[in-house]
Amino acid sequence: MFEVKELAHIDVCICTYKRTELLKRLLLKLEVQETEDQFDYSIIIVDNDRSESGRQIVETFSKKSKKSIKYYVESEQNIALARNKAIENAKGDFVALIDDDEFPVSNWLLNLYKIYNNYEVNGVLGPVLPYFEGNPPGWIVRGKFCERKSFPTGTIINKSEHTRTGNVLISNKLFSDLNQPFDPRYGKTGGEDVDFFNRMILKKSIFVWCNEAEVYEAVPIYRMKRGYFIKRALLRGVVNAEKVSFLSLNALKSTMAILLYTLVLPFFLLIRHDLFMKYLIRDCDHLGKIMALFGLKLVVERSVWIDKN
Repeated sequence: MFEVKELAHIDVCICTYKRTELLKRLLLKLEVQETEDQFDYSIIIVDNDRSESGRQIVETFSKKSKKSIKYYVESEQNIALARNKAIENAKGDFVALIDDDEFPVSNWLLNLYKIYNNYEVNGVLGPVLPYFEGNPPGWIVRGKFCERKSFPTGTIINKSEHTRTGNVLISNKLFSDLNQPFDPRYGKTGGEDVDFFNRMILKKSIFVWCNEAEVYEAVPIYRMKRGYFIKRALLRGVVNAEKVSFLSLNALKSTMAILLYTLVLPFFLLIRHDLFMKYLIRDCDHLGKIMALFGLKLVVERSVWIDKN
């Protein structure tokens, strides 16, 4: 008799916070994922809202879905704790991570899974493309401010700056000896995903890129404003300051960068607004870091300053 091989199982993990309509769109896209009978998958949702704003959407959708959908609540507003709760409840062979304001193409999981099997790796990352909810200003399009760097399929990703949890498939074995994969200290500011991947890369874990596993991220109107990019850059500076000492070469470089960028900004303002914004954002990255080293954190929480303004 032939032995029937059990299909690999993928737990698709979603952390959500007061984005019910976006979550509904994501669930609809996950319902129709292609598998070619190579794997099975279920969905784990962790609501980081103590008022459980996502429960009704999930329960209504679960009644119609052909997939298993589990709903949990992390009452403390901390994205790292929410991610950890999702990982804790993921019992399959793989964990796929996607954000609640994103939605994938129909062969998203299939493409990630195929590339995983083609390479001896610990995980596969894919591109996150902007989905503008309205007409973006010309300077955003020209400057590609909502676009992230992508790579040819099979490229080894060995720099944490190119990683994120918005589109990734990871072997669950990678989490087996980690009590808290995502550091709660980053729970208010963000950056917990880059920190995780940085630690994994230092431990010789291997991640590759799959450029065909596309995911789209909603870009609402408020994210098309100058203030959004400036506040986000200042917050990145605060996060990066935690890894920098006051009297260090890194701090000196940032100080010199602030002086240089501040000098050239008026010139760029006269010739091209997208260039002006590009270097203003870089200026704010360094300014946020240096000010934080002096004990002055201009932006302190992502949820308050970034996603609500």
